[in-house]
Amino acid sequence: MILEAAPLHVRAGQEPAFEDAFRVAQRIIASMPGYRSHRLERCIERPGEYLLLVEWDTLEAHEQGFRGSTGYQEWKRLLHHFYAPFPTVSHYAAVEGASSPGSGSAMPDAANTSRTTDSPLSAAGKPA
Repeated sequence: MILEAAPLHVRAGQEPAFEDAFRVAQRIIASMPGYRSHRLERCIERPGEYLLLVEWDTLEAHEQGFRGSTGYQEWKRLLHHFYAPFPTVSHYAAVEGASSPGSGSAMPDAANTSRTTDSPLSAAGKPA
């Protein structure tokens, strides 16, 4: 299992519209092969800042599967115009033995990788 973390900065005044659009878009990501779960969190201290956390079976399920799907085009249409600046997405793998019980996979496998992109684009050259 890998964890995708996307800090999202939404244009000022667009937060309610973004949240409404996300409620629609979440159905797209939830239908993807390799998807496990997601959470969208709103920052308490900084209006317009959100954190999207998505659990995937593998990095490929996100970067090739989701981003290569026709559903991703609709995801982009619904959400990408809200971001300023465009988010940098990172992927994380669990540290064995360093998680609380019930918090996800404690046994990493060969598919679990940790990679941070250095730009708003993923390693595959596509935005989150």
